[in-house]
Amino acid sequence: MPGVPPTRFVYLGPEGTFSEQALRTVPAADRGVLTPARSVPEALDALRAGEADAALVPLENSIGGQVGVTLDELAGGEPLIITREVVLPVQFVLASAEDRPLDSVRSVAAHPQAGAQCRKWLRDHAPQATVVDVLSNATAAIGAGTGEFDAAICAAIGASRYKLHVLAKDIADNPDAMTRFALVSRPGPPPPPTGDDLTTLAVYIAHDRVGALLAVLTELSVRGINMTRIESRPTGERLGRYVFFLDCGGHVAEAQMGEALQGLRRICADVRFLGSYPRASHGDTPPRRAPGLSDEDFTDAASWLSELRNGS
Repeated sequence: MPGVPPTRFVYLGPEGTFSEQALRTVPAADRGVLTPARSVPEALDALRAGEADAALVPLENSIGGQVGVTLDELAGGEPLIITREVVLPVQFVLASAEDRPLDSVRSVAAHPQAGAQCRKWLRDHAPQATVVDVLSNATAAIGAGTGEFDAAICAAIGASRYKLHVLAKDIADNPDAMTRFALVSRPGPPPPPTGDDLTTLAVYIAHDRVGALLAVLTELSVRGINMTRIESRPTGERLGRYVFFLDCGGHVAEAQMGEALQGLRRICADVRFLGSYPRASHGDTPPRRAPGLSDEDFTDAASWLSELRNGS
């Protein structure tokens, strides 16, 4: 939360999952109270009710794609804004209650997505093991700790939390897999611009207008705003009704983004501002702005237009 750092955090639980690991990379979380929630809606409801100052929830995975429930919750209900993004490499470990050879592992507990992302590694290194689906990475670690399963696929924080022996590290089939999380707060002034920011919007287009989505994209492109992500979700009204989620390079405090938001407000059925916040650094270089698209250029153009209108 801008100005006053949050002290009470809620996150998608249970304890010992990637969500907790991601939250612990947020500096203020080291001195805060961290409470797990059973679901994304429960986490965001706690935030809306004032039971927490901020919530950390998953937005998307580089393999599994968007987390639909998070997008749906941000698009509906009382408004919330994203104040920070956290991008976490998905690094699974195979862990057990005791140190044991891989060829002795007969049962492996795993969340379905974790099992799918480690399928080839298991086939190559523990082909005799049967994978058993469980509700979360933490549930898998707990099951391995009690001896219900020979081993678990889990996050490193889960193996540490439940005092498991790590039999193998970095077992994901795709070593570059990442999950993107959002730190969300109740509405307030966004963090100040850093020069490398993202603005997230939920845009409802006018469905009775030909080329409505193209008009949205044009409002961004003519101002040199780089759109880094677009996702659609059904609104629930009826078939063919969608809300579009946009991630755009830039900050609401910047002139070009401000003009684009005004343009979207004019042409769209509705626009929900979901926050401007610093872009997480994960190897990408932000695109360079073309000439004529700096804040100074927009200010100069506005001043020139004002002089024309005043007859100067």
